[in-house]
Parts: sequence; C-alpha cells; structure tokens
Amino acid sequence: MVKTKFQKIVFYPLMTEKAVSLIETENKLTFIVDLRAKKNDVKKAFEELYETKISDVNIVITSKGLKKAYIKLRPEFKASDLAIKLGIL
Repeated sequence: MVKTKFQKIVFYPLMTEKAVSLIETENKLTFIVDLRAKKNDVKKAFEELYETKISDVNIVITSKGLKKAYIKLRPEFKASDLAIKLGIL
C-alpha cells in the first residue's frame, strides 16, 4: 500500500490516561505527527484522512523527540465517536 502525503504527516493516535481524559472532557484527540509538520499541515491532513473538521491544533515536542498534536474537533464532531471508529476506545 502506498502512503499518501497525509499519512506521512499524521502517524498514529496516542492512548494514555491523559489522552482518554481529553477525549471525554475537551473533545480532543492526541496524535503523533511528523517532526517537520506545522499546525496547518496537521490540520489539513487530519481533516482529509478522518473526514472531520478541526477547531484548534496544539503541538508539543516530547522529551523522547516526538511531535505530539492535540487536535480539538469542532462541536458537531465527537472525539469519542472517532476514537471508537479508530479502535482506540
């Protein structure tokens, strides 16, 4: 299978206790993304890959050198529904 340019930006969801809490309380998903990706790149890629709309993206670099994106979905989309669809909840 050939990776699309969007799959080269958004790698995989991160599932920790904090990530699950964010899904339930703030309608946010946590993903590991490409180190070179900017907020706009992550937003476009996520919206295309998962057919959803995003209201905000926050990015941090972890102590392990990974780039973590906190993706807040618009109110009409539920993070819990997408998490179930992805098999992470």
